[in-house]
Amino acid sequence: MNKKELRTHYKQLRKGLSEEEREEKSLQIANQLLKMPIWDRENYHIFLPIAKLFEINTEYILHILHGKDKNIVLPKIDEESGRLKHILLTEQTILRQNHLGITEPSNGFEVQSAQIDVVFVPLLAYDQKGNRVGYGGGFYDRFLADCPVTTLKVGLSFFLPELKIEGVFSTDIPLDYCATPTEFFRF
Repeated sequence: MNKKELRTHYKQLRKGLSEEEREEKSLQIANQLLKMPIWDRENYHIFLPIAKLFEINTEYILHILHGKDKNIVLPKIDEESGRLKHILLTEQTILRQNHLGITEPSNGFEVQSAQIDVVFVPLLAYDQKGNRVGYGGGFYDRFLADCPVTTLKVGLSFFLPELKIEGVFSTDIPLDYCATPTEFFRF
């Protein structure tokens, strides 16, 4: 399938999961992450879920990061540049929903892409080579292109990989790993 078809298909699959199924699978994904060799780093970038899009609940991963005393960095959309800013999560960070329904920090210390060690990447679909399909805005592709080659890119998905995504561009940044409720994949 091409990216457009995959977007439509996986939005429907996620919508078809009950809230209880999404919560259980989100917890299982967090448990799979604990099995991965990604915990020797310092700065972890993670998205907050968009409830209306039935995304993975990343609260479980946030608890792991806090428990491991990691620096947590959250994305914030910069409307002017069309890029993401990266804000360190602290006790003083105020979170607000933007006009797109995305919860993001409204204040805080900005972290440069070069400082980020691990990125938990939102996605709709991915394939056996680590290529991913997001929502099509390109925010994460631009962000990941700015990260050092040593930055680990970890997808989070309720579902297993597709065999192959048609229409992958040379500017698309592949994942290093993807965690699902039942296993994780290394690409």
